[in-house]
Amino acid sequence: MSKRLAICTLFEGGYHQGVGPLANSLYARGFRGVIWAGYRGPLPPWAQPLAEAGPCAEFRVAEGCVMRFVPLDTQAHLTNYKPDFMLSVFETYAPDCEGLFYLDPDIIVCSEWSCFEEWIGCGVAVCEDVNSPFPAQHPRRVGWRRFYNEHGIQLKPGESFYANGGFVGVRREEIAFLELWKRLQDCLWEAIGGAEYSGLGGAKSVALRSDFPACFDKTDQDVLNATIEAAGEMPVSFENRRAMGFEPGKALLPHALGPDKPWMKKYLRDALRGQPPRMVDKEYWLHAEGPVRVFTLEQLRAKRLALKIAMVLGRFIRRT
Repeated sequence: MSKRLAICTLFEGGYHQGVGPLANSLYARGFRGVIWAGYRGPLPPWAQPLAEAGPCAEFRVAEGCVMRFVPLDTQAHLTNYKPDFMLSVFETYAPDCEGLFYLDPDIIVCSEWSCFEEWIGCGVAVCEDVNSPFPAQHPRRVGWRRFYNEHGIQLKPGESFYANGGFVGVRREEIAFLELWKRLQDCLWEAIGGAEYSGLGGAKSVALRSDFPACFDKTDQDVLNATIEAAGEMPVSFENRRAMGFEPGKALLPHALGPDKPWMKKYLRDALRGQPPRMVDKEYWLHAEGPVRVFTLEQLRAKRLALKIAMVLGRFIRRT
């Protein structure tokens, strides 16, 4: 497998505080290359100095690794823009790229980069979600099939694994998977009124906008899994729930689900309420120092101290 692989992510607002440590963790694990960051709104305050790289602004992460910021002109919720952005990286920004990984900006990479180089050669790379599995006749899966059958797209149930939408790895020869994912998403947006709708906080709610209750309340993630059913014989390589830290054990890609992002959490308050720090919190602050410096040294020390105390408190205080 060639090592001409790239990373991409999407962010706006305060999520730049996730992009920096994500880049740091990738670099620490051996990634060298380009991180394509699609963004809406202002550029991160830490992204200085910048150089021009065609239509993008380029920021040097460290030796052998750069981040290229791609301004986005879309009204879609960014969680619904993943296949579109991955296709644009393959087709426009990195035409020589042989494989591409999308990672949400609230993920930290904890496995050596060589593992990802191997993984992408096994098929479309995805991780099991915290809610996985959903059996073949689960109402959610039946709902997808009913909806897409009406649009002339046949879904064929296979594995019961349910993928998390925060991580996808695709080789160029599997670009048809991204095209199919986009096609299925476009069908949904037309039916529910636009790509601005999402099950995530802060988005226009998707509740009650599909005929079959709750079958698309995770929009991009549900459509990703419907795409896996529609992809036929195209190989899909699943890592289990442990990979994103949803089960005990060594995580490859701990993922901060929900609204409590590591850069926002109040660790001492949460620990006193019986909510100890998660694996992703520990890994985030481990990689928050550099080479991308998102926080001042004073901010970093204060957060690390609070995290350390919260970990001790977590041994004695547990939610009942």
